[in-house]
Amino acid sequence: MKHFLVSLCFLGTILHALAQCTASEFQLEGDFLLGGLFDIHHSDPVYHDRPEAMDCSSHPFLLPSYRRFQVMRFAVDEINNSTNLLPNVSLGYEIFDHCSSTQSFPDVMKLLSVNNLVQLRDEPHNNLPRILGVVGPYRSTQVLSVAPLFMKDLIPMVSYSATVSVFSKKAVFPSFLRTVHPNKDTIEGIVNILKHFNWRWVAFLNSDEDYGNDGLALFMKKIKDTEICLAYNKGLNQNTDYSQTFKQIEAQKINIIIVFAMKMTAEALIESAIQLNVTNKVWIADEEWSLNKNLPKIKGIRNIGTVIGISEQAVKVPGVNDFIYSSRRHTYCENASQNIFCSQAFIRSNLSTEDVVAADPSFNFPVYTAVYAIAHALHNALQCGSGRCNDNITVSPHMVLAELKKSNFTLLNESIRFDENGDPQYGSYSVIFWNHSGDAEEIGFYTFYPSVHFFINNSKIQWYANVEVPTSVCSLECPDGFAKKQDGNDKKCCFDCEICPNGTYVNITEDAYTCIDCKDTEWSAAGSTSCNLRSVEYIPFTDAGAILIMLGAWALVGFTLAVSVLFAINYNTPVVRSAGGPMCFLILVCLSLCSISVFFYFGEPTTSFCILRFLPFLLFYTVCLACFLVRSFQIVFIFKIAAKFPKLHSWWMKYHGQWLVITVAFGIQALLLLIGYSLAPLKPFNETVWYPDKIILGCDLDLKATSGPVLFLLSLCSLCFIFSYMGKDLPKNYNEAKAITFCLLLLILTWIIVATTYMLYRGKYIPILNALAILSSLYSFLVWYFLPKCYIMIFEPDRNTHEYFQGLIQNYTKTISQ
Repeated sequence: MKHFLVSLCFLGTILHALAQCTASEFQLEGDFLLGGLFDIHHSDPVYHDRPEAMDCSSHPFLLPSYRRFQVMRFAVDEINNSTNLLPNVSLGYEIFDHCSSTQSFPDVMKLLSVNNLVQLRDEPHNNLPRILGVVGPYRSTQVLSVAPLFMKDLIPMVSYSATVSVFSKKAVFPSFLRTVHPNKDTIEGIVNILKHFNWRWVAFLNSDEDYGNDGLALFMKKIKDTEICLAYNKGLNQNTDYSQTFKQIEAQKINIIIVFAMKMTAEALIESAIQLNVTNKVWIADEEWSLNKNLPKIKGIRNIGTVIGISEQAVKVPGVNDFIYSSRRHTYCENASQNIFCSQAFIRSNLSTEDVVAADPSFNFPVYTAVYAIAHALHNALQCGSGRCNDNITVSPHMVLAELKKSNFTLLNESIRFDENGDPQYGSYSVIFWNHSGDAEEIGFYTFYPSVHFFINNSKIQWYANVEVPTSVCSLECPDGFAKKQDGNDKKCCFDCEICPNGTYVNITEDAYTCIDCKDTEWSAAGSTSCNLRSVEYIPFTDAGAILIMLGAWALVGFTLAVSVLFAINYNTPVVRSAGGPMCFLILVCLSLCSISVFFYFGEPTTSFCILRFLPFLLFYTVCLACFLVRSFQIVFIFKIAAKFPKLHSWWMKYHGQWLVITVAFGIQALLLLIGYSLAPLKPFNETVWYPDKIILGCDLDLKATSGPVLFLLSLCSLCFIFSYMGKDLPKNYNEAKAITFCLLLLILTWIIVATTYMLYRGKYIPILNALAILSSLYSFLVWYFLPKCYIMIFEPDRNTHEYFQGLIQNYTKTISQ
């Protein structure tokens, strides 16, 4: 490196001799000197290593760059003529045609030289550099190649066009500032355009160099948490096969193409699109080519589709055109042809001033601002005021840098400031549209300061083929109530649609890929976007059916009371004795107590209601069945067994076997209920399965609590049925067995109907069905067992005599004996 710098020192002596050929347009003497780097001629990177191509004047001439070059000269001229900014101080400049990084090193080293000699890093710096700051160069790659040379001495470098993100890193580029927004702001503006038109399936074509690659990286980072998908991307260079590129874009049905590339790369791409007959696309241009003056005029440009772009909002610099007209009348380097490195000798005799004035105005205001920013920093460093500046202050580049970072001045109604990264804290973007007249028409804006605001006037856009806003998606949006399901492609924009089933919904603002389950208290139909509250249903006490059933229960109690009174009056008659005597009163009391359960099937279920729905019926109905079991057994026992087993008959009569059986049955059932309810107490239960839109309030029929008592009740019923069936042929007046058998058949049939219905229907009317089943079970014994006996006692008293019953027994005995 040391040998290289020594060589450059020698090169600096050559440059001193070349300074004699510098024309006034590129050099201006002054108290303080500014450097300027403008790529007035463009050198393609492919020529960088070819010695025969070292002459910048042999490269293509760029009118926009030349115009920007004139803007810098105009800004310096304006400042020198000002009595406020730098009074009694003059600015000078040395401007070089920075046509390529490698070819322009001699110019850069001249700017860094002291007395035309380059100082090595380890040499003491006795003199200050020739310049206080540098404006330019244009391209980010050019800046990357030369910026380190200025950073080492903290010479301010204010770029008017370099937008790559790396320049915001102050640890690497401590003296770099820029008057143009970095790529991240441009990308944010482009993403806002995509969001505005709901474009999600896009291609990103970038120039394959620092500027384009940085844009691609920023774009991918920006869309990471959005619904935008990068369907295709390609780095463009001289070897790009545009035909293949467009075929791949067409194959993926991409309608939106973002072109983030240097001007010449973008021009080559668009010209290829016209030649290859690429049609009906939306092209989104970055600020490098959105204001291009040539492309909108090319024949066939309308066929490619619609061009929308983003650019630094145009700020006209007043007076610059007059300055260009005036300066074009001067003559330039007379001896340029004698020097291969005299890059200033570029002006062709056929270059018209009108062409320069009409050139692309992009980045003119940033150039103007860069010059004024350095001038204001120098103003502060020199402590200018009251019409004079302090001549006794020796200004160094790092002093200007310190003041530059604190910039806060107004220029053409813009408040110029820089943030901690040296990026501008002012300005805005214009959203432009290439109209049918070939002009870049402003259709919106994107402001950054003091607040962010984005706007596009859709009515100003004339879409290709006069269609509505074009769409660009991989998969059409799912209808309401459908969830997205990725089809195996990693891209989030490609998916299938599946309807959300009953009881679920999809909320696309939260998660468009998941069908969310509704809460237990909610329901939804298939294809829902939200859940609805379920209607809560139960049988209130005011329900007509409930009222009728409760009246039936009270009627039962009334009938049992009336029957009890009638049986008490006729207590010593044969009918009452044959019906069971005192046992009849126990049965009637238990039937009344069983009816208590009916009243707890209505109203909102609670734990106590659930217990009392079953407990009274299961407990006291067990007593009833035990009584009928004993009564059936006794009838069969007296007429068919007693004679064969006299001792058993004697024991039964001596120890009152019937009451013992009833007591044991009652105790067993009470114990089973106590154990069952202790293990699994009955509690309210919400039925949510059978009806998706309803909640049926009921009681949880836990098998642990009810299986024991129910099985015991069924056992009693079965035994009772067996004994009653055995006595079906007994004497008529003693044949209670037939009545008991019939009652039991009704009982069994009733509960079979209840069980079958419960398997097929779980609606709110189940409690009414259960209550009816209980009433039916109670009324079957009351009506078919007790009422016939009441009828005999009231309407056929002659059949309620001992003689009548004795005759029936004698006839039965004769029949048996035969």
